[in-house]
Amino acid sequence: MPQPNTITGWFNSFKNYSVAVVGDVMLDAYIWGKVTRISPEAPVPVLDIVKREARPGGAANVALNVAALDAQATIYGVTGNDDHANTFRSLMEAHGIATTGLVADAKRNTTVKTRIIAQGQQMLRVDDENKTPISDEVANTLLQQLEKDIQAKKVDAIILEDYNKGLLTPYLIQAIIALGRKHIIPVTVDPKLDNFFAYEGAHLFKPNLKELAGGLKTNIDASSEASVEDALEALCAQMNINTAMVTLSEYGVQCKAEDFTGRIAAHRREIADVSGAGDTVIAVATVCLAAKLPSLVMCELANLAGGLVCEEVGVVPISKEKLLEEAIEVLHGKA
Repeated sequence: MPQPNTITGWFNSFKNYSVAVVGDVMLDAYIWGKVTRISPEAPVPVLDIVKREARPGGAANVALNVAALDAQATIYGVTGNDDHANTFRSLMEAHGIATTGLVADAKRNTTVKTRIIAQGQQMLRVDDENKTPISDEVANTLLQQLEKDIQAKKVDAIILEDYNKGLLTPYLIQAIIALGRKHIIPVTVDPKLDNFFAYEGAHLFKPNLKELAGGLKTNIDASSEASVEDALEALCAQMNINTAMVTLSEYGVQCKAEDFTGRIAAHRREIADVSGAGDTVIAVATVCLAAKLPSLVMCELANLAGGLVCEEVGVVPISKEKLLEEAIEVLHGKA
């Protein structure tokens, strides 16, 4: 049973670690306004704009969660060579996140998801994106920067955050996993189904239940710990995975690792919004892994963090202070 000062010591140590977040980056744009009339041109509402805002989204939210724990974060991804890319870089740097891993590709546009909101309701979302897989040339440019940072001792763990927007091709995925193994740096994965089995050999693999069942092409009973354990065992054996952790919504998380196998139950929450919870879980798990915490502690903290952000409206990073407070209560209270 860890003492409160031990748990606080773990959290204080997070600032000593650096995490590379490699994934699909995007801008989340918001337009707020009021609707008071219908257009005379067509039977559609007319929005009078009150406010505009842009926030970093996609894999950037994972980097924001890493930084919220006081660990050092660098974002690696591809943008267009456009004004939206400049906005994205500025937003990341304002949060203290290094952008040296971003590659500008003049053949693509920066992914932007624009939400139009009136009277507190989202009326429409407009996606401007290019999901074509990146070229090997762009992939190699990113790889060169990542290896340069690894050699400069700036990387203690690597997160691969897949949103199916074209960055994480099988070539880039396997090259990064090989790079991690070469330099003994853990590579963690938050996957999507498209390249599910391309992540063979990663250190930690974190699908949600739908992704795990879809990848293995099997039915899994989330309420049954044995059913989920069978699926995780099959996953680890098939993909040569060291550690697997699946998020199970109201059932919590379940993990299979060398030093811990079991389920961590979800804590009672007032759920406001589940958006971004998976980003938080992989970020917290990876920082714990970089700090070489026990797998049980990693799963406990990731589970707590995922629940905490669900109490907030919108996609927001974890509060380190709130997580520490709950960690002391939960972990110190365990026999």
